[in-house]
Amino acid sequence: MEVVLAKNAGFCMGVRRAVDTTLGMVQKGETTIATFGPLIHNPQVLKLLEEQGVRILTEIPSQASGAIIIRAHGIPPEQKKKLEATGARVEDATCPRVLKVQAIIARYKKEGFATVIIGDRDHAEVEGLMGYAGNNGQVVNSEADVAALQLDGPYIIVSQTTQDERLFERLKEAILQKYPQGEVFNTICDSTHKRQEEVRQLCQEVEALVVVGGKTSANTKRLGEIAESLGCPVFMVESEQDLDSQMLEHYGRVGVTAGASTPNWVISRIVEVLENITAKTP
Repeated sequence: MEVVLAKNAGFCMGVRRAVDTTLGMVQKGETTIATFGPLIHNPQVLKLLEEQGVRILTEIPSQASGAIIIRAHGIPPEQKKKLEATGARVEDATCPRVLKVQAIIARYKKEGFATVIIGDRDHAEVEGLMGYAGNNGQVVNSEADVAALQLDGPYIIVSQTTQDERLFERLKEAILQKYPQGEVFNTICDSTHKRQEEVRQLCQEVEALVVVGGKTSANTKRLGEIAESLGCPVFMVESEQDLDSQMLEHYGRVGVTAGASTPNWVISRIVEVLENITAKTP
């Protein structure tokens, strides 16, 4: 089988920074390390960190020692204050692109602006952004959400950094049509944009697409949705064990892309297995 690997598959800058920060602390010999929530949305990386002694906190303790790392998606400011009050050293591994969105929301909130976030309401990043927006924040992810949107006064529009570019544009225009004069900030990160556009291009060149990433990864799921919308057969996998060889052998040329939290070693294994599948000629 011929395999075409996307150039932008795998770790984005923010994820690499968060993982490097955590592993760097392990290598320095720090013995009590925890992350508040999963550091990133990838099971293989989380297992690796667990094997290195890094724990995942699901709640904020009243007291703690050692270091607590804020995950790449960021958290609400009130939660950060509570973490700092535990007595542990707080290491902020929030993606710089997410920090930028947080700063925009905080700045405009002080000036009396409401915030509309185009994103997935239950995603960790969006929950963190809503913490900065406060009571004047609203999340939209569909035309129905825009129809239900209620605004009174000045507002800004921002995006979850891993949002689908074309969905953002569509919903942004619908919001502006309903409530003109909104300030728009396209905060989709460059890595996300390149990844999505590459999927659109790949779908024109291959017979099927394998998307590698954690089941809880929103940006991985979005890559699959884009391919499906273009009529390209899609296989969503977390590891080589998830590959369906019997289905894949019907394709002679297959593309491979991966979410922003997928490590290179996982992608390499997928590519190796695919290259060893003998395509059945019709």
